[in-house]
Amino acid sequence: MKTLSKSTAGILITFILTFTVTGIMQGQRVETGLENLVGNKFDILKGKRVGLVTNPTGVDRYLRSTVDIFFNAPEVRLVALYGPEHGVRGEFTAGEYVNSEKDPVTGLPVYSLYGRTRKPSAEMLRDIDVLVYDVQDIGSRSYTFISTLGLLMEAAAENGIPVVVLDRPNPLGGIRMEGVVTRPGFYSFVSQFAIPYIHGLTVGELAMFLNGEGMLANGIRCDLHVVKMSGWSREMYFEETGLPWVMSSPHVPHKDTPLFYPATGIAGELYAVSIGVGFTLPFQTFAAEWINADSLAAGLNNLGLPGVIFRPIHYKPYYSTLQGKMVHGVQIHLTDPAKAPLTLLQFYIMQEAHRLWPDKDLFRMCDPSRLSMFDNVCGTDKVRERFTSSFLVSDIKGLWYADIPAFREKASKYFLYE
Repeated sequence: MKTLSKSTAGILITFILTFTVTGIMQGQRVETGLENLVGNKFDILKGKRVGLVTNPTGVDRYLRSTVDIFFNAPEVRLVALYGPEHGVRGEFTAGEYVNSEKDPVTGLPVYSLYGRTRKPSAEMLRDIDVLVYDVQDIGSRSYTFISTLGLLMEAAAENGIPVVVLDRPNPLGGIRMEGVVTRPGFYSFVSQFAIPYIHGLTVGELAMFLNGEGMLANGIRCDLHVVKMSGWSREMYFEETGLPWVMSSPHVPHKDTPLFYPATGIAGELYAVSIGVGFTLPFQTFAAEWINADSLAAGLNNLGLPGVIFRPIHYKPYYSTLQGKMVHGVQIHLTDPAKAPLTLLQFYIMQEAHRLWPDKDLFRMCDPSRLSMFDNVCGTDKVRERFTSSFLVSDIKGLWYADIPAFREKASKYFLYE
């Protein structure tokens, strides 16, 4: 086999890199709120002391951090940072207590919104004229960044501070809406608001919805400004935006992970099976020691669910649920995400697993304390009660989608994009 000379190889590598970078830039279809704010020379922030709520997802198309962009911009007086779950620099794992500290790069104070308090105190906002929020959401209600957004808006309203949201794409697009709207008695930090599990809104639209519908505490409203994106449309998934994906949390590493998060994350709250968290496929699997992978895959594929194929899989989780144990189950392969019933996939899997192994009731196998978390993530206990009566998806389908038409009509008033 012939080998390339060093000079020829160098030319080829340069060509490939140039072609790749050029292709990415030419494919750039969407400009985020951050990029439009920079393009407008930070006009709405001039002369104001700025507090920034962000994390590693706050970047421009060249992966420059919002923190660094603000800190180095002569037009912006950045005076404080605020970190949601996982922290401003993303060094904390899921659920880990985050302390307030000094940012090692800028020397600015970093106030934790996932530690002693989850709502900024008056003291934390004392020297702030405007709060800016720039965090990439993943489109599912149980992801805590939108809960932080709501509490931030409440605190800003109570202290007379305006809020600027730099809009970013909903990775699931802006059409899909699935799940029960959270019921009274089931509000929590994983279901902070009366919205469906998949809400179909960008973070800017969601902020407008919460504000406009009086859904913040005591119906309070903040002085809200959303810096829109350019080029985004509701049918777009993240991979179509041309934007780089930065992991939004340790278990959401890739741009397609937000599609899998709602497909298994609810069932994962039981901690009775592995959903790939702790392995290399977070949220893409459903596996346990007692499952026959081929039987489960065959049963699920025989259902003929649109947009999805289930593949038998065997692995040992490196950490988390069933760590170090050989588990067997299925890996979810989405062939057409727009057609796949994402949030119901986990219920179909539980349906078929119970049909094949009726003595393995996940809701009895788990720690009883996990049932309340499952209910909170679902937004009601009625889903669990109805499903476990016969373990049939048909028993919950009506309940699961009943709230969507009314929610869509209400939410559409706040759509910023077609």
